[in-house]
Amino acid sequence: MKSTKKDSGQKTGKAGTLLQQLARSPEKLFSGSFRQQIAALCFRPTKNGSGIEILVVTSRESGRWVIPKGWPMKRKKPYEAAEIEAWQEAGVRGKVRKKPVGSYTYLKSLDDGDVVPCVVDIFQIEVDEIADDFKERGERVLAWVSPDEAARRVREIELKSLLVEFVPR
Repeated sequence: MKSTKKDSGQKTGKAGTLLQQLARSPEKLFSGSFRQQIAALCFRPTKNGSGIEILVVTSRESGRWVIPKGWPMKRKKPYEAAEIEAWQEAGVRGKVRKKPVGSYTYLKSLDDGDVVPCVVDIFQIEVDEIADDFKERGERVLAWVSPDEAARRVREIELKSLLVEFVPR
């Protein structure tokens, strides 16, 4: 993550900027103005069948590791929106669980520079199809990694915990 030097000698990156913006308007955290998002926790069995691998992708804006996620979609159930995000962002399809397996919160930087807290519901997808060509191909890096490695790569604490403890249902 790129960081900039401050007069005080402290370094701050995009995360620091998000926190600073939120600190200027803390009512966002307490006014119930959390935005809802959905995510796909995509997994597959390892080649030797001894465990699972989890798909992580880079975000288009910051390049940080995330799981496929997005905003709710009109006329789509949340699990259907998670399926669509997984297909558009990573070119994967599979059996989706209709109930969330967990959730996490994070601070989203909007295009207009505003910062909003988001709650992300996570839907598991057992991947059985991987496409070579998909909507955001070339815009993201994809990696199939162990649950521990997935947890190391993502930034959000609640998501880290969910990844480490994830057991397919």
